[in-house]
Amino acid sequence: MSELMTREIIVRVEPEFMAEESAPEDDYYVWSYTVEIENCGTETIQLRTRQWQITDATGRTQEIHGQGVVGEQPVLGPGDGYEYSSGAPLSTPSGLMAGAYTVQTDTGELFEVRVPAFSLDSPHEIRRLN
Repeated sequence: MSELMTREIIVRVEPEFMAEESAPEDDYYVWSYTVEIENCGTETIQLRTRQWQITDATGRTQEIHGQGVVGEQPVLGPGDGYEYSSGAPLSTPSGLMAGAYTVQTDTGELFEVRVPAFSLDSPHEIRRLN
């Protein structure tokens, strides 16, 4: 599990390779990932937007931007948490994801909460040790 705190907001991410959804013979690999967001601060926040950078094993990076997460813009009061799951396909057997959420306080202030980088690994990746 990867974890990162930004301004008293903790983001944890746990990826999982989805063998039953993947087709390695067609260069199609799928991961699910579960994100937990925990507000350890004293302000109520609302998640407004997300951005992801998804990099495959060849170094090709895809940028994803959108409103909220999984169709929601959750509000987290002090001590509240929120969890959701989503997925990402790649044409290579491994990759890397990282990102950020833009959140808004109840006073209207916007700030960025970083999502920790996490590895997308599959059993189809050939690893070479020098």
